[in-house]
Amino acid sequence: MVKILTVCGNGIGSSLMCAMKIEEICQEEGITADVSSCDFNSVSGKEVDLVVTIKELADQITNLKVVPIRSYTNKKKIKEDVLETILTLVK
Repeated sequence: MVKILTVCGNGIGSSLMCAMKIEEICQEEGITADVSSCDFNSVSGKEVDLVVTIKELADQITNLKVVPIRSYTNKKKIKEDVLETILTLVK
């Protein structure tokens, strides 16, 4: 199982919507994933395989594997940005 964390500034709306989109993508691809969301300040204590966030926040996260995304809500763009990395973590 791949543990994925979506991150936004406040951890309320954007990261939660993104987590739901990533869950859908994983289900469609047959990938077992534990997807959760949080705010930027809570990232440091998390043990996850992958962090997904926008580029501005991704540049500030240095201790975890991070994939920057172009949109928190556009499923097509999210899939284009993260699927390849998720697949490498599953193998």
